[in-house]
Amino acid sequence: MDSNIIFKFTQTSNTEDWVVVDDVVMGGKSKGFFKISGEGYGLFEGSISLDNNGGFSSVRYQFKRKSIGNFTKFILKVKGDGKKYQFRIKSRIGDSHSYISTFETHGEWQEIIIPLKDMYPMFRGRKLDKPNFSNDFIEQIVFLIGNKSEENFELMLDEIRLI
Repeated sequence: MDSNIIFKFTQTSNTEDWVVVDDVVMGGKSKGFFKISGEGYGLFEGSISLDNNGGFSSVRYQFKRKSIGNFTKFILKVKGDGKKYQFRIKSRIGDSHSYISTFETHGEWQEIIIPLKDMYPMFRGRKLDKPNFSNDFIEQIVFLIGNKSEENFELMLDEIRLI
């Protein structure tokens, strides 16, 4: 696997380190699911409920510390459903906050380019008064949907890499 590839999905991808975390951890009723699609893509799908102050679903991939090196951007190859999603990273798995970028999908395959320097820190939906991402490594990536509306969602993932 190339050193700049975080994950490339195939029919035989091992996804046991991809974990869905929904608002049920806080009493909500949203339901997300993650699997390999018949075409060999990562498929994150489900439904968002606003019941009990809920409203989000996420899928998280934790991995051994990866050096950023001279890379300055993420490229996400995704096919969404016309909805807005967040891409999140953590430098240390134990950090309470994540660095976030929001992207919109349009129903076709697209490459989303996210400059690392533009990823801002958030914790529980609040932007923090801290500098944007400037660390030398990462240990987790997350895709999250939480648009403050009840909706079904579907996001297909092909590849996540650094450039």
